[in-house]
Amino acid sequence: MTLRRYQICSNCIMDTSDSNITFDEKGWCDYCNNYHTKILPHWHPDERGRQKLLTTVERIKRDGKGKDHDCLIGLSGGVDSSHVAYLAKQYGLRPLLFHVDAGWNSQQAVNNIEKMVDGLGFDLHTEVINWLEMKDLQLAFFKAQVPHIDTPQDHAFFASLYNFAAKNGFKYILTGANYSTECVREPLEWHYHASDLRQLKDIHRSFGTRPLKTFPLCDIFTFKLYYRFVKGIQVVKPLNCVPYIKDEVIQDLVDKFGWQKFAHKHYDSRFTRFYEGYWLPTKFGFDKRRAHFSSLVLTGQLTREDALEKISKTAYDEETVAQDFEYIATKLGLTVAELQELMAGKNKSYLDYKSSMPMIELGTKVLRALGIQKAIIR
Repeated sequence: MTLRRYQICSNCIMDTSDSNITFDEKGWCDYCNNYHTKILPHWHPDERGRQKLLTTVERIKRDGKGKDHDCLIGLSGGVDSSHVAYLAKQYGLRPLLFHVDAGWNSQQAVNNIEKMVDGLGFDLHTEVINWLEMKDLQLAFFKAQVPHIDTPQDHAFFASLYNFAAKNGFKYILTGANYSTECVREPLEWHYHASDLRQLKDIHRSFGTRPLKTFPLCDIFTFKLYYRFVKGIQVVKPLNCVPYIKDEVIQDLVDKFGWQKFAHKHYDSRFTRFYEGYWLPTKFGFDKRRAHFSSLVLTGQLTREDALEKISKTAYDEETVAQDFEYIATKLGLTVAELQELMAGKNKSYLDYKSSMPMIELGTKVLRALGIQKAIIR
């Protein structure tokens, strides 16, 4: 097998650690070209976006009249979901805040959730995942030797939220998804679809030991098709309709609510910090910060030079790595040596296990052909 010559984008900092990345004659990667040709022309975080959001808000209010809550917001304690909750308050919505406790919340995340709930005066519903089932599923993904060991946690978040909405008649879910900090999507080989229930079940069947009796499950087709077109659930992304400058928003949350900052995006979970900051870069050579920083470069929130300087440093210091390594091992019922052995195992990918990828690709093509889903995100 011929190794590909190393190359880094001349405009952002995505590089050939994404094996499928392509570059044009200027040295720009396909992520950058995708942003300028497919995202930017359709993204209006200005007066047009604000008017669109106002129209949506009025519809949510009208449809929610007489109900205790007019929409649902998943709250992790991170910046995106916290800001969405704050926007909901500003626009006069009455959301139920929904949190999933998968057993890995950092103290900062817990603090931020409490601060936002108290400061906004909203109701909070918390779903606690059965720890024994969560642990067994996470161990199965470790043993599967795949990059995406965060899938059990992500699936629990997404499935719990959508299943709850469907069961309790919520028609609107407000999410923190946005182009401002996420216009460069992580490659599939770095982070495979957490909603692919076929793969989750195949890995658990191969390496798990405990039945998933209460663990929340929902496949991509249920939430993309049944929940949307039969249950009538609509996903609203307010952050795409207003200016969203990450550092300014964080400081605003700090000043108004006593919100606590994280070292990096997604570090509201101790497990995710370990997974993104150590497992992926050390074992596979994948550093998600490349995508995160590149998004900020493209949206003018970070210079390419500063992004290169940031990526040259490890995600977190050696002392914290050692602490987290021991913490993760102990919580999963492993010794440090056993976790190290898993780290040293033969790397695999989502392609080594059963998946719904052919059906996902077909479904995406059909939805785009019908004009239901725009071909914007790479």
